[in-house]
Amino acid sequence: MLLAIDIGNTNVVLGLFQGNRLLTNLRLATDMRRSADEYGITIDQMFRYEGIDPADVDDVIISTVVPSLLFTMQHMCLKYFKCTPLIVETGIKTGLRIKTDDPRQIGSDRIVNAVAAYTKYQCPLIIIDFGTATTFCAVTGEGDYLGGTIAPGIKISASALFEKTAKLPNVDLERPGKTICKNTIQSIQSGLIYGHMGLTEYIVQNMKKEMVSDYGVDGSQIKVVATGGLASMVKSDIDCIDVIEKRLTLDGLVVLYNKNRKNRKNTKQKESNRI
Repeated sequence: MLLAIDIGNTNVVLGLFQGNRLLTNLRLATDMRRSADEYGITIDQMFRYEGIDPADVDDVIISTVVPSLLFTMQHMCLKYFKCTPLIVETGIKTGLRIKTDDPRQIGSDRIVNAVAAYTKYQCPLIIIDFGTATTFCAVTGEGDYLGGTIAPGIKISASALFEKTAKLPNVDLERPGKTICKNTIQSIQSGLIYGHMGLTEYIVQNMKKEMVSDYGVDGSQIKVVATGGLASMVKSDIDCIDVIEKRLTLDGLVVLYNKNRKNRKNTKQKESNRI
């Protein structure tokens, strides 16, 4: 079995795969204060609760946007899964041609999502990830990763309002149903949610125009794929998102593992002997 680990700014998401079939997925809070043992014991207990023997994990792949946690998770994999994990980083085979100024600056989560979406749809794409940050990525039908846009996520915006103002309260992320609101809580909800919908529509509209004018993409072929916990809420009142892929990042990790697995024969056995 393959353990795919996506380390985000807010959550660590685990996906356990048998081939391409997802057996289970679990979620932990991202906490840089946790040790390798704390993560390892927690994951071990979560797997056993799901009826899974951690010893059945053959290999691990990790994507992270939190560099300070990478060594911790690598050590955890060595100790608890007896293998050196494959890391999504510069030099890994992706099947995409990265056309940005400095590919090293691109978050691994954006690359993983782009790989997953392109593998599945094989067409020009705009990929949106509604996470801690909201990211937009453009990919051509030939597999050129063009770049994109990064905006504060809805939860970050909500926290900033609460923390940087004296009187505005923290609010639940719910649609108030209107933009002319009669109280402070609904007014904030309106600005956060409907504002993010407007942001999404505007950026998608302009990315499509640029893909057509600057890169010769057929605009009628562009598919907009969204992922992330708040994707369904944002999509509910706008038309620019074509499909939501809830497990896009985990699927992308499996694709990347399969593209790079030839160099990982007997990895677990070697590490097991060394330890």
